[in-house]
Amino acid sequence: MNKELFIKKVKELNIEIDEKKLEQLNIYMNLLQTENKKYNLTAITKEEDIYLKHFYDSLTITKIIKLDKQKLCDLGTGAGFPGLVLKIVFPKLDVTLIEATNKKCEFLKLVINELKLEKIKVINTRAEIYAKDNREVFDIVTARAVAPLKHLLEYAIPLVKVKGFFVPLKSNIEKEIENIDNYYEKLEIKQINKIEFFLPIEVSKRTLIMYEKLKETNPIYPRNYNKIKEKDI
Repeated sequence: MNKELFIKKVKELNIEIDEKKLEQLNIYMNLLQTENKKYNLTAITKEEDIYLKHFYDSLTITKIIKLDKQKLCDLGTGAGFPGLVLKIVFPKLDVTLIEATNKKCEFLKLVINELKLEKIKVINTRAEIYAKDNREVFDIVTARAVAPLKHLLEYAIPLVKVKGFFVPLKSNIEKEIENIDNYYEKLEIKQINKIEFFLPIEVSKRTLIMYEKLKETNPIYPRNYNKIKEKDI
């Protein structure tokens, strides 16, 4: 996907990308390519792949939820996808990026400083640790390509405000949603929307799910990392 096609496809998402945002995305891309030579930030480094698989893919969240001035948290953001892309394109968002790997956090801070972005912070910790002391804080929590859906629900839902939303960006989730109803009950959530589509050009499947939080989360969640991995709720 070249820049021209990116702009066209983003317009089809009802998003207008002005010259300032394009320039910021370009600086972001250049920094990603440069710093990736020093650190293993991403396997996707070609310009056309970054436009498609990082920038456009991140923005597809707008197919299912409107973004404006909300408080948004991105779990396991890696090199900033989708959270940092969303902040650039929707500058009124108040964004928190959670990332456990220190070198990726340092990269995120570099980009934020270069772009002089405000109302965005980087937290170097694991999602389940952060959730213990930051409960019911965010209007929207999201995550892309981080963990199985069951694990993500337990990480994310404690962070979401009552009547707020968790919107994971996934690929094919048929196996991940098997035997998941107990999570809905224990975490006091309901699925209110699901959208399936294919990325342009490479035609790979994507799934967006929108969960609404109905009540405050039981303080026993999230459990520690090993318990989350070993045993379902």
